[in-house]
Amino acid sequence: MLGRYERGASGEAVVEYGDGTMRVVKPGAYVRCAVTGETIPLDALRYWSALRQEAYASPEAVLTRLRQTGRP
Repeated sequence: MLGRYERGASGEAVVEYGDGTMRVVKPGAYVRCAVTGETIPLDALRYWSALRQEAYASPEAVLTRLRQTGRP
């Protein structure tokens, strides 16, 4: 949803990830996927780990991270 976060914000945001929620600590336009490094617009962010405080670009990236660590 455009405008849900700071309008006109650019650069990388700092986000605090919770269970089913997230809080923007520093406004920005995107976050980076912890696995692929690709940018994820905040409005498109759907996958993250509250435990690891990481964002993921896709379900495949989540599975890759789980395989790398061997635990949730």
